[in-house]
Amino acid sequence: MKTTFTKELPIIAIVLLPFIYLAYIWQDLPAKVPVHWDLEGNVNRYGSRFELLLIPILLPLLIYVIFLVIPKIDPKNKLKNMGSKFGALKIILTLFMSALALFILYSVNRGTFANPNFLVLGIGVLFFIMGNYFKTIRANYFIGIRTPWTLENETVWIKTHKMAGTLWFIGGILIIIFSLILNPENNMTVFLIITAIITIIPIIYSYLEFKKLPQ
Repeated sequence: MKTTFTKELPIIAIVLLPFIYLAYIWQDLPAKVPVHWDLEGNVNRYGSRFELLLIPILLPLLIYVIFLVIPKIDPKNKLKNMGSKFGALKIILTLFMSALALFILYSVNRGTFANPNFLVLGIGVLFFIMGNYFKTIRANYFIGIRTPWTLENETVWIKTHKMAGTLWFIGGILIIIFSLILNPENNMTVFLIITAIITIIPIIYSYLEFKKLPQ
């Protein structure tokens, strides 16, 4: 997982896209811009346009920096066992956060959050993709279902991530479907329920699998 500037150029470009777009629209933005919307897409808070700088900083840039730092602080150097999968996850998550930042900035520039379901649909796509990657994630302290039981036993880690991968894959598909057919308020409720299910079940499953092991 050696990092070189040349290899990082494409992902750096992805990180910079929201900053470039914000610079492009900056002069056209009023002093007060919409910074928060309700579930129906109506603005319920305005703020200074300087607050918009936090969007690309806290989304793609922060995620990218985290992915640069965690291999250096990995206590047992386990992330190297993921090989190219770690780099692929870095690109996927940074790309998602960059797209999210662009979507928010575009909505601010238009003055309306056209359809909140698009945001939930994007998260569903991310869950769908992550579900495919769960089966390939090796035991580590930063990425995956990191419970005391998965970190204690490699077999529990593998079984948990195999099950969680299927669960997240199905959950992502359901979120995408519901985002296309439900109104924003009902869709948000369904989204939160599905997210809770695909988060809590793997945790419980890892504990049950650990309890099956010979003591």
